[in-house]
Amino acid sequence: MLKLRQLLRNEYVRSVIFLAVILIAIAAFWFGLRAYLRTDYPLLAVASGSMVPTLNVGDLIVVQGGLTANEINAEYESGDVIIFYRPGDAEELIVHRAVERHADGETWYFKTKGDHNPSADYWKVYERDVVGRVVGIVPYIGNIPLFVHTQQGMIIIVILIIALVVLEFVVPFAQKKAKPEQTSTDSDAQTPENGVSET
Repeated sequence: MLKLRQLLRNEYVRSVIFLAVILIAIAAFWFGLRAYLRTDYPLLAVASGSMVPTLNVGDLIVVQGGLTANEINAEYESGDVIIFYRPGDAEELIVHRAVERHADGETWYFKTKGDHNPSADYWKVYERDVVGRVVGIVPYIGNIPLFVHTQQGMIIIVILIIALVVLEFVVPFAQKKAKPEQTSTDSDAQTPENGVSET
């Protein structure tokens, strides 16, 4: 118990624990949000202007997943804004408005359109490729993840991490190392004042 208390008094240990708590809180928030909104992509940043003025580049959108085709409104100009995998590309996500819904045998597909685009998309978006629909918008905040994904953003993040490590660990360590030398120098300088000197 005594060792544990001594360990907790150590600044480095406390810093690591604080960092771990922050990371756990972020992870809990993220996984909780995914579970609540029923999607792997609860928050996304808008990267193109195809949905202007409804969505602007840099907007952060909140996505609700786990929907069936019947739960998605698909009326022209008033349909839900949905997020889906681009047909033929399982890695690219598109955010456009669902303007039509059609049956294809036992499944459904949507026709989509960007609000800023002059015509509807040429593809069919099948129900299985729909990630969810937009249920919330936070302006401008999406610029942060968009910037982080650029080369300049990555460089700045690396520099900030290095700076934090230096400020949190290297600087205090250097100051602690310098303190004993200053203490001994101060005690030597005070000797004559105390009247104890060699003659």
